[in-house]
Amino acid sequence: MSDEAVTVEVPARNLGLVKGFGVLGILGGIALIVVGIIVWIMVSTQLRAENITIPDDAIAFQGATVQGPLTAYVQADIIQTHALHASGGKTYAELAQDDPVRATMMNASFLRASLFTSVVSFGVAAFAMGVGILFIIVGWALHRLASAPVVVKRSGIAGASPAP
Repeated sequence: MSDEAVTVEVPARNLGLVKGFGVLGILGGIALIVVGIIVWIMVSTQLRAENITIPDDAIAFQGATVQGPLTAYVQADIIQTHALHASGGKTYAELAQDDPVRATMMNASFLRASLFTSVVSFGVAAFAMGVGILFIIVGWALHRLASAPVVVKRSGIAGASPAP
């Protein structure tokens, strides 16, 4: 019958570079989260400053101020609905060049593009924050793995020296 002894030894190789990558991952993740939050706040503040109120015939958020990705999307949707109603269901490209409604459709298209740009900006900010969280987790894992001692199992009779 043999007893198993566990010996903890310091790693034989230098893992400082791995630890460094772990720290860089954590710092990069924090930077991505901070930048994502800053962009989110900046876009939200700019939208709010426009004082756009969602009309009562929108699909959601009636009477709310446009300030986030969902309200921006809903506002873009209702602008399209109103513009198509004004043009009799025709898009900007389908209207004759001398049609006076063409300017309304062009303005509606510009407004929608601006609102969709803000929706994309919110998405990029959220993506940056998500990647930042992932970087922090991976960086922490790398740092932790590089810091962990190596566990070596040797079998033998208790009190006897292990075989070479």
